[in-house]
Amino acid sequence: MTAATASRPTLSSSRLHLGTALFLAVAMAATVGTALGFQHIGGYIPCKLCLEQRIPYYAGVPVALLAALSAALRLPSAVTRGLLAVAGVLMAYGLYLGVYHSGVEWAWWPGPTDCGAVSGPADTGGKGVLDSLNAFVPPSCDKAALRILGLSFAGWNVIASLVLAAVAFRGAAKH
Repeated sequence: MTAATASRPTLSSSRLHLGTALFLAVAMAATVGTALGFQHIGGYIPCKLCLEQRIPYYAGVPVALLAALSAALRLPSAVTRGLLAVAGVLMAYGLYLGVYHSGVEWAWWPGPTDCGAVSGPADTGGKGVLDSLNAFVPPSCDKAALRILGLSFAGWNVIASLVLAAVAFRGAAKH
């Protein structure tokens, strides 16, 4: 056996990594898609921390797709496993953000001082800035917009991020 063939993954490990990567990509896209659905269809305006919690998903979906491509092309196992580990780190960061935001909502610790502030130029609709401020009040990070089974969106993100991080790290650990 040559060094090149020794580093190639077996068909069963390649399938495991492919399945794990595809699951992660779909689950991450579904999770952030649900948040976007609540925003654009349900009318729930996200606060600053809600928007920050989406970043690991926006980065994680392409990373998981790259891991799937790596597994499908049967690149060296270390490449696929490394990409799965990166996806796991992103979801661990998402877990941290979700716990932090949940703690702010439950008043366990203070939130950022600028939460509720609008970043970027406001669309005034041809009126003055003060008129637009009267029409739009950004949500505060310490108030849950909705609770489902006792958990806010941030609380559900904690669960989703924990599960996805565990799946990603488990896939990365498999040879």
